[in-house]
Amino acid sequence: MATPPVLPQLPTNFEANPPPMGPTPPQQPPGTDMTGICFRDQLWLNTYPLDRNLVFDYFALSPFYDWTCNNEQLRSQSIHPLDLSHLLKMTGTEYMLSEVMEPHLFVFRKQKRDSAEKVTPMLTYYVLDGSIYQAPQLCSVFAARVGRALYYISKAFGTAASKLEKIGYVDSENEGAASESKTGKEVIDFKEVKRIDLILASLQRKLPPAPPPPSFPEGYVPQPTTEEEKGPETQQGGEPQLPTVDPIIDQGPAKRMKF
Repeated sequence: MATPPVLPQLPTNFEANPPPMGPTPPQQPPGTDMTGICFRDQLWLNTYPLDRNLVFDYFALSPFYDWTCNNEQLRSQSIHPLDLSHLLKMTGTEYMLSEVMEPHLFVFRKQKRDSAEKVTPMLTYYVLDGSIYQAPQLCSVFAARVGRALYYISKAFGTAASKLEKIGYVDSENEGAASESKTGKEVIDFKEVKRIDLILASLQRKLPPAPPPPSFPEGYVPQPTTEEEKGPETQQGGEPQLPTVDPIIDQGPAKRMKF
């Protein structure tokens, strides 16, 4: 009787289950800021259409996906992961498709469901032309915009201060001593003055024009000036007015007035 051939011994670290196909996306802890990265699988996009029925399977490949969500439980039960009738009966973290503009834009909202009516939003993700991004939070957007505005404002004030320093000034501490010894002369660079005038003129042109002055109320007559009051009287008299003569200086002692 022939003996069966001896099979080679397998290594001790052999695993019965084969490794999963493709690299497993890294998992990030909840609440991690991942706005600086994006995900795109061009091979998947060339194989499957990107529509509302398959976009969640594409989103599950990204590192933004939480494998402990309720949608993953529905996928394991061969149920569509966005089936709202089943999600309303569950509690925990879930993803909802909030906005769709096929095939360019898909917006996912990550939220925590406590009951069928109570939902707490957590994060927002969007798929734009096949690339997946995490939307920044509103406080981060405001902080970035305010920081950028403050940077440019401080830079403008620094530039203006440097231009003004070049014009020249008198030191306030030594102003008293300098005035006693000699008259301090300020050094003025007319080129810089002209440049600042041009800058101010350009800013003035960008500003809207000044509003017209308000009209007089109905029935109001502006008061005439002294020249306007004397003008008609001189014209009515028809006699040329002689210049005023001092009675004491110009007429002499013989023509002085007697009282």
